[in-house]
Amino acid sequence: MSRIPQTFLDDLLNRLDIVEVIDKRVKLKRAGKNYSACCPFHEEKTPSFSVSPDKQFYYCFGCGATGTAISFLMEYERIGFVDAVDSLAKTAGVEVPRETSQHDANRDRHRKQCYETLEKASNYYQEQLKHHRQRHSAVKYLQNRGLSGQIAKIYGLGFSPPGWDNLILQLGQNESALKLLLNTGLSIEKPEEGKRYDRFRNRIMFPIRDGRGRTIGFGGRVLGDDKPKYLNSPETDVFSKGRELYGLHEAKKHSRNLEQLIVVEGYMDVIALAQYGLWNAVATLGTACGEEHLTIAFRHVSEVVFCFDGDNAGRKAAKRALMSSLAAMEDGRQIRFLFLPDGHDPDSLVRQIGADRFKAQVKKALPLEDFLFDVAADGIDLNSMDGRARFSKMAAPLIHQIPEGIFRSLMLENLAKRTGLSLEILSSFTQVPEELTQNSTPEPETERAPTYAQTAYIADYHDASAQGAGLQDAAAQDAAIQTIRVSAPRSQLTLNPARNAILLLLDHPRLVQDCKPEIKYGDQTLDSDQQNLIDLMAYLKKRPEANFNNIMGFWGGSKGVDAQQALAKLIANHVLSEVKQMEIYDAQKEFEACIAAVNSHLHLLNSKQELAELQAKGLSELSQDEKRRYTELIRST
Repeated sequence: MSRIPQTFLDDLLNRLDIVEVIDKRVKLKRAGKNYSACCPFHEEKTPSFSVSPDKQFYYCFGCGATGTAISFLMEYERIGFVDAVDSLAKTAGVEVPRETSQHDANRDRHRKQCYETLEKASNYYQEQLKHHRQRHSAVKYLQNRGLSGQIAKIYGLGFSPPGWDNLILQLGQNESALKLLLNTGLSIEKPEEGKRYDRFRNRIMFPIRDGRGRTIGFGGRVLGDDKPKYLNSPETDVFSKGRELYGLHEAKKHSRNLEQLIVVEGYMDVIALAQYGLWNAVATLGTACGEEHLTIAFRHVSEVVFCFDGDNAGRKAAKRALMSSLAAMEDGRQIRFLFLPDGHDPDSLVRQIGADRFKAQVKKALPLEDFLFDVAADGIDLNSMDGRARFSKMAAPLIHQIPEGIFRSLMLENLAKRTGLSLEILSSFTQVPEELTQNSTPEPETERAPTYAQTAYIADYHDASAQGAGLQDAAAQDAAIQTIRVSAPRSQLTLNPARNAILLLLDHPRLVQDCKPEIKYGDQTLDSDQQNLIDLMAYLKKRPEANFNNIMGFWGGSKGVDAQQALAKLIANHVLSEVKQMEIYDAQKEFEACIAAVNSHLHLLNSKQELAELQAKGLSELSQDEKRRYTELIRST
């Protein structure tokens, strides 16, 4: 993809007023220095959506939505980054330039060729369903499943005829075209035998489309006795099954105000529900629904309903989905679990009871909070003290997987009422029991607001300075400790010095020029806050006149939208809630103290690493200089 220059993005955001951009779509009201409204991204009665004209970004204290004018347009109008930039550029009356490296150009050309090849294959399969002499078995299968010709056309259903090389003969005109068939997973090569053959043979073909409607892969349902029954395209340069939801494109296309997605297990379930007017069904592609799938889903809706069979296999699948869902349960989101009667899938049930009754079943689906407590209480007698204790140790760790917020607090309060245990005791149960993690997808780490355990990071800085491991004089030590004390009024959260320094630079970019800070880390691996601080300082050294808007644009362009939103979330409590009070401290002194504390911490880590290396050699093997150094390190660490 050709790249939009960061300098243009900076200039575009500087030309626009985020208040005007948002006010055209959501009516804003003045609230002190900022503007407020009910959040357009989740339902609420009391306004928690705030827009800062000074900083040119927005933040919702209810659901956490945050970003610049670009990200607002992406979320509000459900469009991609490039489309949002194009739209805002038209508003500002400027043209969007593109800069393309040779590598990017080659990659763009290759991906474009892949999309074209896949689209040609989709058209070919659809033609075979209409005209191939052996199409009757495919047509009969679809008719027996109750699908109309219209719904088959909407979802682009096709037929791959029996035979080893039908598609290769049709699209593999030359070596370049044959290579594209391999690269897109449409054909398979066995070099040792000198053979190439079609991947999909004698199957009903379901094209898999991305959010823009481009064909990126296929699913094939066998018509004979071959195995497997369902076959998906392999991972390619344009297809990753862990990041795609089948039917999402069609759902967005037919429901402009999409509010809910129903996650079902198969292609036929999606299509059958659509034929009955339920266009909001999607399916994963041969994998369990993971956190990345939910991230995609929640970009478009605020509610997800998982639909499972009511048998043991369905319950196990639901438990896996529960474990994957917890980290995605930010405030303003809802996840429900619908268990179907035995012997039914969504396809068969909607045909038996009709669309209205099926929708009624969806409305009655079990909320995540109820299912979580059901899973935790499975096989436990809640009438006994021992049972309530076991229940607490099962449920509390699951609740702690939920991001901090109102929903998590309410869940803990609910658990406290059920068990009679205090919140303090429940907060100590954080280890998820092994029986709940078996056969579930691993939980990726999610960023949380700092907890007591994380504040130990600050204690490390304090200890390092107090023991003289890094700061060489009393004044510097006092400054490092004062950093921690002075930061307290700025937020209810305790910040480590690297993160505090980032916040200071967002308010005072000139500090980089005035203080000329340097982070001395040698070979030491940096944590994410330290690396972000170094990256930000490097940017501000090159762009001394950069303002907050420029910095946010740089952050999104170099680190991605997710990192940009994480940064905005970090500063929201400091900017929009007007917690900070700049008059109570000297920004330059605090910044210098933060840098000193960061260097102190890194120096201590380097010393510990050096000490460990000397200890590994063995005292008898050390030279006199090494022994002298060993003694110094023992005293300082």
